[in-house]
Amino acid sequence: MSPLAIGVLIFVVTTLVLATGMPIAFGLGAVALAFMLAFDGWSSVHFVPETVFAGLNDFTLVSLPMFIIMGAAVASSRAGSDLYEALARWLHRVPGSLVISNIGACALFSALTGSSPATCAAIGKMGIPEMRRRGYDADLATGAIAAGGTLGILIPPSITMILYGIASETSIGRLFIAGILPGLMLTGLFMLWALFLSWKRGTRLVDAGRIYSLREKLELMPRLLPFVAVIVGVVYALYGGIATPSEAAGIGAALCLAMVMVLYRVWRPAQLWAILRDALRESGMLMLIIGASILFGYMMSSLQVTQAVAGSIGEMHANKWVVLFAINLLLLVAGCFLPPAAIILMTTPILLPVITAAGFDPIWFGVVLTINMELGLITPPVGLNLFVINGITPDISLPTILKGAFPFMMCMVLSIVILCVFPEIATWLPAKLMG
Repeated sequence: MSPLAIGVLIFVVTTLVLATGMPIAFGLGAVALAFMLAFDGWSSVHFVPETVFAGLNDFTLVSLPMFIIMGAAVASSRAGSDLYEALARWLHRVPGSLVISNIGACALFSALTGSSPATCAAIGKMGIPEMRRRGYDADLATGAIAAGGTLGILIPPSITMILYGIASETSIGRLFIAGILPGLMLTGLFMLWALFLSWKRGTRLVDAGRIYSLREKLELMPRLLPFVAVIVGVVYALYGGIATPSEAAGIGAALCLAMVMVLYRVWRPAQLWAILRDALRESGMLMLIIGASILFGYMMSSLQVTQAVAGSIGEMHANKWVVLFAINLLLLVAGCFLPPAAIILMTTPILLPVITAAGFDPIWFGVVLTINMELGLITPPVGLNLFVINGITPDISLPTILKGAFPFMMCMVLSIVILCVFPEIATWLPAKLMG
């Protein structure tokens, strides 16, 4: 059997195994072991422990649990509702103001958590009921939060970008900086759509006559300062030459824990244990996925699948934009069925040689890949954010949530097109700050 045929068989079997609901780590590991035994025999099993341990023996991975602790600490407090309320007062008179406020809150909140589901849950629990109470349509309210939550994997710190950096052996610091401007651009596109749709529908708010005084607007501003302080602290430590990404993650975790303990009174042992327990559970899950995906990548390489796919695409002599379109289509389809971590760790070893051979910047491609992963979070049948929102608002049907999220998906597609036309949006800032 040719390597390409083996690759197609691996893709089909992996998709079927993961579609059964088996945990990703166990599914990837089982497929890798099965194909190694089938094609290389029992002798290949001796390389399994060494391969997995060598992949996990990477100091960069220390940053993962630290960033997860940041997200768990912030999500355990009222930080999301405070952030949302402060923004809502300033934008009250703007069409679609409450939707825009929620999207802005998602962007800022995601800068601390790095997690899309956590952002959806924290902002959605407060924002969706409030938007519906004040007269916004259910589809717009839920779609905006589902899409705004995806910003958690684009605006740094991003767990998805850490995984891509590990898989592609590119600078995580540069990836983080590269995500800033595209993240702000995508946030702006989301806000523009919310403003346009609210204006077009003529949404009449139940408290449209309410006018907040300057004092009322300013009294909540101090609640934004801790967010800004944590973000500035992490960014300064990371890009000021003080700390590595792993050390900066530790600084961020310490600052977030201090913020929730001092400002939000989350200091009881049971509350702190809940934060550390949740972070440990998610970190362990990610480490298992990384270990299994490393074994999966080793299997693909040992069976010559990776080399055969890259060689076949290179022999096509197709225009590089045709190749990029095909890759984006592949990522979009994969995102409908698989979570971001699995896609990145499975496909990066295959796609990176193709991308670099076509002349594309790996840092730029990391941003494009991340936006594709964002799309996967709100596309059926396995759009995680859709189910998070449905869990928050069980009285709103999944088709209604999907209807509201669809225009925001188009905003993501537009952002990918813009990045293809103007790649400097992603590459200029890393080059400016890091040379």
